Amino acid sequence: MSAVLAEARWPEPGDGPPPALPGFVHSPFHPLVAAVADRCLTRRYGPRPAPAGTRCALVLVSAAGDRPSGAHVRATVAAGGRVGPLFFFQSVPNSVAGHVAARWELDGPVVCLSPTGDPRADGTAEADLLLYDGDADEALLVLIEEAPDGAPTGAVAVLLGGGTRQ
Repeated sequence: MSAVLAEARWPEPGDGPPPALPGFVHSPFHPLVAAVADRCLTRRYGPRPAPAGTRCALVLVSAAGDRPSGAHVRATVAAGGRVGPLFFFQSVPNSVAGHVAARWELDGPVVCLSPTGDPRADGTAEADLLLYDGDADEALLVLIEEAPDGAPTGAVAVLLGGGTRQ
């Protein structure tokens, strides 16, 4: 079982919308993931990048993924329009996970999953497996969901570590 090394939420008191994320358009999903991950990692490491030799995995958990982008692409295609190239890039949740990993120079695995049960429990189980197997020393778990209308409901990031390895 891993220990919580740092935790963050977005929003926290005083927060507005998350900062824009270069290369990602239309949807609050990606900026929200990046903002909560940055906040959590900063609480553990200070300013980026993470210390050299830190083997940190990133586990992104979302049942629905980026609903606003999906709805935009569906509506554009249904109207006979052309979908912009950035939507191809950001259409998969691991694009923002990879972005965060690159920004922070994390060198562990990047995993995206859609939970079948409790999102935090499913994500923690995946992170614990990565720690136990020795694939990483720490794991950043990012949980994000959006309302059915695409409005962000917030995100949580938890940095886990200290699990028992084989």
